[in-house]
Amino acid sequence: MKLASCISVHHLREKLCLLLTLAIFGICGNTSAQSSKGIPDSRSGIQKWVSQHFAKGKIPPFSFVYDGKKSDEFIKGWQFRTEKPKPTDSTTEELVFSYTDPKTGLVVKCLVTCFTDFPAVEWVLRFSNTSSASTPIIEQAAVIDQPFTGETSGNYILHHNRGSDAQRNDFQPIDEKMKVGKPVYMTPVGGRSSDNTAFPFFNIEAPGRQGILAAVGWTGKWYANVLQADDQTVSLKSGMEKMQLSLNPSEEIRTPKICLLFWKGSDRMVGHNQFRQFILAHHSRKINGKYAEYPLSGSFDYGDPEPCGEYNCLTEEFAIALVKRYQQFKILPEVFWLDAGWYTGCGWDKAKGGWWQNVGNWTVDKERFPRGLKPVSDAVHATGAKFMVWFEPERVSPGSMIDREHPQWLIKLKGNDNYLFDLGNKDALAWLTNLIGDLIQNEGIDNYRQDFNFDPLPYWEAKDKPGRIGISEIRHIEGLYAFWDGLIARFPNLLIDNCASGGRRLDLETTSRSSPLWRTDYQYGEPNGYQCHTFGLNFYLPIHGTAIYKTDNYTLRSGLGATAVMNWEITGKASEPIPAIQKRMQDFKDLRPFFYADYYPLTESRNNTGDNVWLAYQMHRPVQKDGIIIAFRRGGSNTESIQVKLSGVEAEATYELFFEDYGLRIRKTGREMIEGLELTIPQKPASLLISYQKVIYFNCF
Repeated sequence: MKLASCISVHHLREKLCLLLTLAIFGICGNTSAQSSKGIPDSRSGIQKWVSQHFAKGKIPPFSFVYDGKKSDEFIKGWQFRTEKPKPTDSTTEELVFSYTDPKTGLVVKCLVTCFTDFPAVEWVLRFSNTSSASTPIIEQAAVIDQPFTGETSGNYILHHNRGSDAQRNDFQPIDEKMKVGKPVYMTPVGGRSSDNTAFPFFNIEAPGRQGILAAVGWTGKWYANVLQADDQTVSLKSGMEKMQLSLNPSEEIRTPKICLLFWKGSDRMVGHNQFRQFILAHHSRKINGKYAEYPLSGSFDYGDPEPCGEYNCLTEEFAIALVKRYQQFKILPEVFWLDAGWYTGCGWDKAKGGWWQNVGNWTVDKERFPRGLKPVSDAVHATGAKFMVWFEPERVSPGSMIDREHPQWLIKLKGNDNYLFDLGNKDALAWLTNLIGDLIQNEGIDNYRQDFNFDPLPYWEAKDKPGRIGISEIRHIEGLYAFWDGLIARFPNLLIDNCASGGRRLDLETTSRSSPLWRTDYQYGEPNGYQCHTFGLNFYLPIHGTAIYKTDNYTLRSGLGATAVMNWEITGKASEPIPAIQKRMQDFKDLRPFFYADYYPLTESRNNTGDNVWLAYQMHRPVQKDGIIIAFRRGGSNTESIQVKLSGVEAEATYELFFEDYGLRIRKTGREMIEGLELTIPQKPASLLISYQKVIYFNCF
């Protein structure tokens, strides 16, 4: 959806929002024995459900097994209640549907949010025990268990992505033509939400130019199962993969969150672009009521000589000198980025001085920073920039401060030197929130960078007891959200950089609180891989970043996005030329706004990781009626020219295209751009940047 369209139908959406919720929760069943009544959207189908109401006796779109019985067998007989909390803003409406078992006191609350500005609805479940005895076993809880029927028959296509495991094909798009009766099961490995095999954002494209863009909010081991049941119906089932537990008296847990955005239009990119704008509007970090613009960062002379690693050789004096050097050369970043190695125990001359060997020592190393980090942050702030510092609070090394002083808060595995800090422990959570919050305040930290470099799932599984399977994961994830929310409440202008060996912890809940400034640990500085990562992530997330290591066009454009970090050495002869750095910083700032706009891939999603292909995409701003085209011809490609078809432009309008590399301006109609624009790159590897703007004609008479 284009932004202008969102505004023009605001009042219509306000009415349709509630109808959409009523339709999903009140009409469509969640078992194969009941028929679905179609895929809702803002333009068709919803009016069919106007006369329907959410009421007792309806089977909701979630499911679970309780005391060995499926919920659809008994939930109609449970006590039912509807609440409508007071709205928190004009663009959302919340509803709470409660189901209570009169025999055992189990209450299942479905907290629903619908939106007045997007055809979307989302919900999360909360199970609570209101009795004085433990409940029977709750298991197989699916936050959504729902069939949908398209308007026409045919094959559904599931558009989804790989997760990240530091490979060139991180976030690789996958377009899977579904077959009746053959499910597609998605789940990440290891307990991090976008690790390796799966990505918790996907688009179910139905026959007839409509579909459902779905997102899961759970920073652990979620799953989604998509099944085409017949030639017209698809079902979606999703939740936490392993849960089989009894609730103690007065105990409450939450499930993953599910979000559904319903789209209809010329192709599936209508849904993707609606969702990108939805993420910005409702699931991105807000500062003063507006989504935050993430920074162009600069590192402290990244890459010291061996045996230094990360920043375990950095000192107060050198850090301040580097800040002044950036200022001297007029290449100040918006944020100075201090990564791992600033804390006690780190140092090149120590037996165990590696940055990874000292996580859990969350005090500033007084040997290298005798006055703490405050003098460094003061120097940064004096230039007008901000200061970001790296932490990895969930990992604790043997013998570190936390291991010595609070071993009761750690989950340990035999033979493994990585200890998991238990965020599910309320005392541990409160202590850590205060510790990190005090460091942020006392050391003058503006942006908080959190890393997570190992798999938590084995630790959760080891801690769980029979009859309580999944409780450790639930409590840890709840604790993570509470930790971040606590920091944001204390520091309303704080930005959180979400890193987990790169982008292995991306989901709806983390994007609501953070963004990945370092989206992958793939081979540092390899531009073709960076192009692939941008291409894949842009389908769903507008805000993500990577590093830029050189100032040539090909490298710079490979690292473009809504945010980036400059990893340019500025202290030796190997440094990039200062005038080139100055120009590239301005180029980035000029192009950054386009990455918050609509996205259109111009080359194939499949097979785009090779060194013998082209990769190209378009960013289009519908309100400003302008955009950019970025294309790459890789070193092994023998094709000088390709034809691409643009989207978003008005067929009857005229556009001026500026070929940035050649200083050439031409005019074309929107129809010509839609039908095919030839891109030519004579050299290889090389890139092409074209900006375009709609020509506005004024009638002077």
